[in-house]
Amino acid sequence: MHDSSPSKLVLLRFLERVQERDLARTRRWIVDEERREAERRRSITARPPAPDWLIEQSIGHHAPPVYVHVGGCHMAGKRSKGAAREQAVRALTDGVDPCPHCRPDTDLGILDY
Repeated sequence: MHDSSPSKLVLLRFLERVQERDLARTRRWIVDEERREAERRRSITARPPAPDWLIEQSIGHHAPPVYVHVGGCHMAGKRSKGAAREQAVRALTDGVDPCPHCRPDTDLGILDY
């Protein structure tokens, strides 16, 4: 009686092909991830520098600003926009409150406004 099951060598060759396909797929994943990582690094280095000053708008389309912040202030809300030094000074002298946490008025040298 002859055994019709595949030989051990045939099975090992099959396993080898499966593993080669798996290895090729893994290598493609590595290449893709390396590309994504390089893009992330490029986007980080291409970012403009953080603004020195922020002006935080109130809720509403034409609502007035509510705070002036030092750039990078952890209390600045999502409605904050970068501002030049002159804009920050003008906002403070026009009555916009300085952030009580980062005190931009002190950094700008504005004590009475």
